[in-house]
Amino acid sequence: MTHHGEHAPGRVSGNKMITAPQDLNMRRDFTIRASRPLAAALGVAVMVSAGAAFGAAFDVADTTWEGCSELYGIAVSELGESRVKAVAVLDWSEIGPSDGVLVLHPLQSMDPEETTAFMKAGGRLAIVDDYGRGDETLRRFHIERTSLPTRPVAALRNNPQLAIAEPVLDNEKGQLAGPHPVVAQVQQFVTNHATGLRHPNLSPVLEVRAIGEPAAIVAVAGQVGKGRLFALSDPSGLMNQMLRYPGNRSFAQGLCRYLVDSDGVERMNGRLFIVSNRFSEEGSFGGQTTLRKDFEGQLRSIADAIAEARQSGMPGWVHLIFAVLATLGAGAWVARAAGRPYKSPTPRYARRTPLVAQGGVAGRFALLAAPTSPPSLVLLELKSALAEALAHKLGTPVDQGNDALLAAAARAGGLDEQRRSALKEVLTVMQKAEASVVAGRPAHVPRAALRRAATVVREVLRAAGMAPPETHAKNPAGGPSPAPTTSQAPRPPAEESAT
Repeated sequence: MTHHGEHAPGRVSGNKMITAPQDLNMRRDFTIRASRPLAAALGVAVMVSAGAAFGAAFDVADTTWEGCSELYGIAVSELGESRVKAVAVLDWSEIGPSDGVLVLHPLQSMDPEETTAFMKAGGRLAIVDDYGRGDETLRRFHIERTSLPTRPVAALRNNPQLAIAEPVLDNEKGQLAGPHPVVAQVQQFVTNHATGLRHPNLSPVLEVRAIGEPAAIVAVAGQVGKGRLFALSDPSGLMNQMLRYPGNRSFAQGLCRYLVDSDGVERMNGRLFIVSNRFSEEGSFGGQTTLRKDFEGQLRSIADAIAEARQSGMPGWVHLIFAVLATLGAGAWVARAAGRPYKSPTPRYARRTPLVAQGGVAGRFALLAAPTSPPSLVLLELKSALAEALAHKLGTPVDQGNDALLAAAARAGGLDEQRRSALKEVLTVMQKAEASVVAGRPAHVPRAALRRAATVVREVLRAAGMAPPETHAKNPAGGPSPAPTTSQAPRPPAEESAT
């Protein structure tokens, strides 16, 4: 926009946008997308260095339409170059009570202790922000954001987004006084997609009057201790293209003088520190710092980084790092998987059938000898073999109840009282084991009990004339087979667990 009546500027900042013929000059975006291939890493340094050649919006070093180099020039002309400090690091230990701080569109929260201590000692702080993070500082002083009216009384080219604000006359003790020192020479201030401010006690400085709606305040000022707090909800009104309007330029001149003077009357000879967008803070006002304060500063920096990531996404270099790590991880996995030798599996039709899956005596023995089979099954197998042998001897079916087996054993072959008592005792153990298996909770059976049961069953069959030939094979529980001969008495077993 020039001084020859061209259209008002447009800008994109956060979620604000206005249209203008100079859309080709919109803010450049040099964010590197993580979805690009790894070959893009070769151009990162070139792209970053190229991005540094252009200033960001509201940057005092940016001479484009959306920069604030004109504002810096106004401050230098009003105060002198030695009194204006445009910094990227706000060192509170270098700032005195007579200095002023101008914050343009901050992208992170400011230190609450330092800002409060600075103003209480006499310093002056101006927050000029619309959609940045300045509202976090303003909320600590109970300043809330509102929206501008949709039907302002005056607007540039009848565009409500370019509403015209006017100075508010102070009302002291029911009598109208002059306007605030910042707007003493201002008649109109052209806003650019501004927001409103609301506070019940602070003095309004600029307002946008409306038709059929309440007026909206866009600038307020108030006292904090010995110092002052000034808030303007439209940083776009101070960028280069907007400062060609006389009212906006007069406002900038009055704000620079106000931040280092005593209400524009007494010269304080203080310095004006200007920060914009993303800046850092260090030190402590008055030169005193503590470990707790340093720790809180680190936590605040982390919280600001997380908040920015949630609002704008991760920075491009973080995306690039994740992409490189993911690619390296995938490459390492592929190399490891490709270089690992694998044993060729045997086809299912060529595999041997395990004994457990086979039928007959071999399969049954494998089932009883399997490590996962409970030893109680061996007792049940002995009981079943005893009942089948007695039924074959007597020629009639034999019930597997304890009394029926005792009676059948007595008929098949004479049992003395000692063998009868031993068989009864073994049948009782077998009955308990059978009940536990049926209940789904196989009981613990000692190895000695298995050997004793095998010995007793073998003696009963031997007495009935049905003892099998002598064998040295062991049963599934580690003892002799269920029905070997008893020509050779077994050794006394050790008390081992049949697990």
